[in-house]
Amino acid sequence: MASNKNKGTGFVNVMKSAFSAALGIQSSANRERDFQHGKPVHFIVAGIIVTLLFITAVAMMVKFMIASST
Repeated sequence: MASNKNKGTGFVNVMKSAFSAALGIQSSANRERDFQHGKPVHFIVAGIIVTLLFITAVAMMVKFMIASST
């Protein structure tokens, strides 16, 4: 059952977990899976990526609002 041991550590699942955690909607089952099977460095990198995407989205919205108000 080696595939069950690595369940939840793929890139897509780590990114889903990071986005869900950032929004505060992550289920307790997924959080437990992440703590049992995930590597901390993967979640740190995912957190940095999510944070950069958030900052970029806010900056783009501000630029759009400033451009549309003039």
